[in-house]
Amino acid sequence: MESFWFPIKLSLLVAASATIFTFIVSVALSHTFSRIHFRGKTVLETLFMLPLVLPPSVVGFILLIVFGINSPIGRAIEKVMGETILFTPYAAIVAAVVVAFPLMYQSAKAGFLSIDEDIEDASRVDGASERKTLLYVSIPLASRSLLTGSVLSFTRALGEFGATLLFAGNIPGKTQTISTAIYVAIESGEDGLAWKYVGISIALSFLFLLLVNRINDRP
Repeated sequence: MESFWFPIKLSLLVAASATIFTFIVSVALSHTFSRIHFRGKTVLETLFMLPLVLPPSVVGFILLIVFGINSPIGRAIEKVMGETILFTPYAAIVAAVVVAFPLMYQSAKAGFLSIDEDIEDASRVDGASERKTLLYVSIPLASRSLLTGSVLSFTRALGEFGATLLFAGNIPGKTQTISTAIYVAIESGEDGLAWKYVGISIALSFLFLLLVNRINDRP
């Protein structure tokens, strides 16, 4: 029974971790980028969105190269942690972050662009720092877009398959997520097990998408 629930628990952990990370980074970057203009901004933001349209196998391959033991980043991580992150739950989180980030960034940017800059300027005139203006003015005003982006990022991370399979592998009891568990069940001819994971995946995705619709329909 524990082996059945492990992919579900890991998927939820990976999705939650990826959502928290992408939320923090996306809020910081999107708020800054929505307020400033510089040469190369469009190119940089295009790079941010690239994982959304690239084949998952391409994303997984790039992650293998960037974090592999032969890369400077991979060697640095191995030196600090004592082991590579390849084929570990950390790799699954990294893969989920990469594929979920574009959704969070786009939603956050849309939210911040909808804010009247005069309101933020008034906060600064009253003596608030940039950090306080962001925390107590900008984020509350963009909360609907931020919540929508968070939910979409979570569901995207929850269903990640291709990049995770290449980068984190499919090790039962270690890196197996719902998506990879379905793949293995189908390959093994265990249709009943596959249907159980499919049902859970559909139910979770439906609930989170319902939450997005509730947020958007809220007056």
